[in-house]
Amino acid sequence: MNGYPYILGTVAFTVYGQLVLKWRVNLQGPMPQEWTSKATFAAHLLADPWVLSGLGAAFLAFLCWMGALSSFDLTYAYPFTSLSFIFVLALGVAIFREPLSVGKVVGILLISCGLIVGSRWP
Repeated sequence: MNGYPYILGTVAFTVYGQLVLKWRVNLQGPMPQEWTSKATFAAHLLADPWVLSGLGAAFLAFLCWMGALSSFDLTYAYPFTSLSFIFVLALGVAIFREPLSVGKVVGILLISCGLIVGSRWP
């Protein structure tokens, strides 16, 4: 039972990182076509404290994942990472007003069913 907070941390830090990166990339605008402009685009993002916090969250997710793997079999723990898909979809729609299609809803329902089935029998 003590490994579940690690799984929750992995999911939470992953979702945070994705949302922050999307927010800051949206503010930066579309990626330019030329390679030199792409480098400047990336440099601006890498200098952004929010983007750096997203990178830090990715590292914290990695640390949490190591804790989860020390508590559970990989084949049991890994399906729980699909929770990040569910949260990113819901928050992407709520925060960024991204479109929600029938296909996305069906996909999330299938992921949820897979998570339930996969977590029932360790």
